[in-house]
Amino acid sequence: MFLKDYFTTIFKSTKSLLTGMKLTGYYFTHPKEIKTEQYPDNRATLTMFDRFKGEVVMPHDEKNEHRCTGCQACEIACPNGTIKIITKQELQPDGKKKKAIDTFVYHLELCTMCNMCVVACPSDAIKMAQTFEHSVYDKKSLKKVLNKPGSKIMEGVE
Repeated sequence: MFLKDYFTTIFKSTKSLLTGMKLTGYYFTHPKEIKTEQYPDNRATLTMFDRFKGEVVMPHDEKNEHRCTGCQACEIACPNGTIKIITKQELQPDGKKKKAIDTFVYHLELCTMCNMCVVACPSDAIKMAQTFEHSVYDKKSLKKVLNKPGSKIMEGVE
């Protein structure tokens, strides 16, 4: 029984190897049909799929305004603590205090690109970008602050 299982495994493995090598051999003899993309050389023309999720970004308009209210719904929805929102109390012109974001910290090295934070955001303040080249030598550079210095919330966003 042991020898039968042993030789059956060898036969199936060889068959699987030859099946893969058949396609490799075909492309070796028909080089004009190769579908390989030359990645580093085609960066200028490379387009990603619309559904691709690269990293979380916070869009700002030309007046350096964003839509984030500091509600922390994205931070709560994140399954592994990728997002950390630090809030502060701002004094409004009418004398009332209002919560606003001080720092929106995004840890790219922890992100699983699940999109749950974007879905949870009630004000559409964050979205998934198409960037995909995240290789770095220092892990500390993967920690990003998404709100720009001096930015504030847009008028009418609550």
